Amino acid sequence: MVAPFNKKAQLWKAGRQSIFEKLENAIDKKSSVLWMHCASLGEFEQGRPVLDKIREDFPEHKILLTFFSPSGYEIRKNYKGVDWVFYLPLDSKFNAQRFIEIANPRVAIFVKYEYWYYYLHALQKNKIPVILISAIFRKDAVFFKWYGGLHRRMLACFSHIFVQNEESFQRIKDIIKPDRITLAGDTRFDRVVAIADAFEPVSGIDLFIQNKKVMVAGSTWPDDENHLRQLFESDKLDMRLIIAPHEINETHLKFLKELFPGSVFYSQLSKEKSFEVKHNVLIIDNIGMLSRLYYYATICYIGGGFNKSGIHNTLEAAVYGKPVIFGPNYQKFGEAIGLIHCQGGISYISQNDLNNSVLGLINNKISLDKSSTTARNFVRGHTGASSKIMKWLRQWMV
Repeated sequence: MVAPFNKKAQLWKAGRQSIFEKLENAIDKKSSVLWMHCASLGEFEQGRPVLDKIREDFPEHKILLTFFSPSGYEIRKNYKGVDWVFYLPLDSKFNAQRFIEIANPRVAIFVKYEYWYYYLHALQKNKIPVILISAIFRKDAVFFKWYGGLHRRMLACFSHIFVQNEESFQRIKDIIKPDRITLAGDTRFDRVVAIADAFEPVSGIDLFIQNKKVMVAGSTWPDDENHLRQLFESDKLDMRLIIAPHEINETHLKFLKELFPGSVFYSQLSKEKSFEVKHNVLIIDNIGMLSRLYYYATICYIGGGFNKSGIHNTLEAAVYGKPVIFGPNYQKFGEAIGLIHCQGGISYISQNDLNNSVLGLINNKISLDKSSTTARNFVRGHTGASSKIMKWLRQWMV
């Protein structure tokens, strides 16, 4: 019903047309298949370290990757690290059983939040092990409500659950047996370290920075961008700004160009021979380079802190040893809380807070160095979740 008026819904609907025919034509029934399902792009990045290890350790197995959301599928539909990428058919008794019959996975892996009643029961009925990785269970989750019986039954379908933190372990140990739960940590730590270790320079950025201090602001929204505009109006701040907005469309890019007069789009860099002199603000008008841009920062700003959904990925910046600053809505993100606790992260509420925090770091090298070091150590000290998951998977892969 929504599809005629919404592009995302159009993609969601079109991607599932003739889905079973596409699956049957693609998947070789003689293959040994491992299936990973992700809701969207963020969950894919969370599951990717495990996919990479499976591909490395068990190249003889085929990997099927499914998405629920177009924002994941459309970006990763040509991902070369797996054998097949599809939308997940809608959750129904018929669809789930037919999907399992076609894919016949040896093992199924669901990432973080994915709970589909019929799929989980079909896997259990067919005696196919299914695990949940990087899971997190907050105290207000439906599993712990009086009306959460259906969701509690879904949890019982998992062969094993790998949780991010001790709080999640304690909350579900009364629902499923503790020997089916492992406190593994968050696979995103493994992913961002892998990205940082494989860093490749971004063309044109050094020329833009010109040895000046720089703030890289990632996944920003209008509230964030208005605060950044006021910050960079200060005569006390001698920095350059690289801003990578969350929404990259014509309307938003036009808004940013008006908000930061004299700014330049990244796509224009190659056309301008003297942009390093004329421009102080660089607007990234593409997708895919944000995680590498953080490498060039003196300080990083993480957007989303003034939205209901909360802040975006702080780890991509902190892994390079960069202090991270973000708005007040971060309480659901354990990594942000951890960064604040170790003084690698700062949350602000008012414009004055933001200005003082940035100037305090820029004008105090000892404080800046300490915050940078603790941010890097925090991220690298929390790796290892993927190895714990792989240890369990090996019993089913050999």
